[in-house]
Amino acid sequence: MSAPAEAGLSCRELVELVTDYLEDALSSADRVRFEAHIRGCDACTMYLDQMRATIAALGHLPPESLSPEAERELLGAFRDWRAGR
Repeated sequence: MSAPAEAGLSCRELVELVTDYLEDALSSADRVRFEAHIRGCDACTMYLDQMRATIAALGHLPPESLSPEAERELLGAFRDWRAGR
């Protein structure tokens, strides 16, 4: 089931905001839009649950545990994803 149009937040926008949501860093207006979307979108609810499970399973990953090469690759992958490539 996809989110109703009146929720005002697309699935792609939700994916971009999920970290801020989980870290309680969204504005009140964005949090309301995020939660309205989640109530109406089974796929995004599943994605949010998967992110929570991943965080619980992995715990904290300290920055120093990433090699400089791995960090470059991850940042490049996120840049490409955001650019829609």
